[in-house]
Amino acid sequence: MQIVVISPESADSREVPAMEGFFSAGLERYHVRKPTWSREALEAWLEHLPGAWRPRIIIHHHHALAAKLGLGSTHDPDGEWGPGPLGSSRSCHQIDTLRLLLRLYGSLLFGPVFPSLSKSGYGPAADFPWDSLKAILGERTEGDARVLAIGGVTAGGLARCGELGFDGAAVLGAVWNEQDPVAAYAGIRGAAAKLEASRHAA
Repeated sequence: MQIVVISPESADSREVPAMEGFFSAGLERYHVRKPTWSREALEAWLEHLPGAWRPRIIIHHHHALAAKLGLGSTHDPDGEWGPGPLGSSRSCHQIDTLRLLLRLYGSLLFGPVFPSLSKSGYGPAADFPWDSLKAILGERTEGDARVLAIGGVTAGGLARCGELGFDGAAVLGAVWNEQDPVAAYAGIRGAAAKLEASRHAA
């Protein structure tokens, strides 16, 4: 299962040291989501990061910076329509939209799957059609987007994500709400590895 990490929205003194730990542990994709930052502020922050990190960074805002700085790709919010640039990703919150987007993006973040850890009161509807979601994820063919669960995902929730057919998960609160984000990420990554190993052994 692929695990990606989403950045804190605002400045956090732990972020850059944590990014070093994430990447050293093998993180492939780090989503930079800073909705209130100007292009100038975001560009200055990105320019101070090690160049080797840039191909693994996905930006959610000021997309022109991706090409300028050699970043991995861009991410579109729910409500925009693609196709996005090669390898880009997008948020998605509706079943019908998910089906339409599978061949327009490289990856999709779908949720919320669990009650959010970072947004109070935000979670899946009580009558959410989980069986329909599982069917859509199970019917995908070669060339369709990877779909990652988002929204309240913790190490303990990864098994449920796997049961539904997700390819992995994007985590935010499960990492940044902890005193040691790198240790929290390591725990989630370890749980994902165990699930993957048990799946192959079955």
